Amino acid sequence: MKKLILTSNAFVNPKIKQRFLELLDNNPKDTKVIFVTTAAEGEEGSMIYVKKSEEELIKLGILKENIKWVGNLKNINTEEYDVMYVCGGNTFYLINEIRKTGFDKKIIDFINRGKLYVGVSAGSVIMGPTIMHAKNFDKNYVELKDLSGFKVTNKVIAPHHKEDEEELAKKFEKENKCQILRLPDGQALEIVNSKEKIIN
Repeated sequence: MKKLILTSNAFVNPKIKQRFLELLDNNPKDTKVIFVTTAAEGEEGSMIYVKKSEEELIKLGILKENIKWVGNLKNINTEEYDVMYVCGGNTFYLINEIRKTGFDKKIIDFINRGKLYVGVSAGSVIMGPTIMHAKNFDKNYVELKDLSGFKVTNKVIAPHHKEDEEELAKKFEKENKCQILRLPDGQALEIVNSKEKIIN
């Protein structure tokens, strides 16, 4: 059973919180979360949002001692965790680090084992077919050449979408013959098996 909640800005919407709790296999206090902060470490100023994300999880009943922060993804064992929570930050840095350390295989295995994946911003973008559009909001300072995503969904996800970014989105769609899923703050894409729906 595939289970993902791909958010724009985490759990600000109570409906997203509710779906998170409903998709857990265990009681929140018995749930172990691998908390991936890599993207935030690649973008100055992002760590403040990471701390807020941890606070949100704790308020939902996850025990602080059951949240394992990881930035360096080398040799990380994901077997004992129930939830993988991938924080926001720089999309290009994030996917570069994931591939470089072989963590990409662990993410896909985690999802295929029916464990819950939660993405925030960059952590959501990487689940689509491409991250090419991230150039509209992130700098590719790692000079990443392979801009493919993990293709868990065929939706090209644009988090934090605002009305004044509509022309940029349309230009990208026209040039790349694709459709962008505009995900404003407070919304999420839920994927359960082959069913996808927007939580708003």
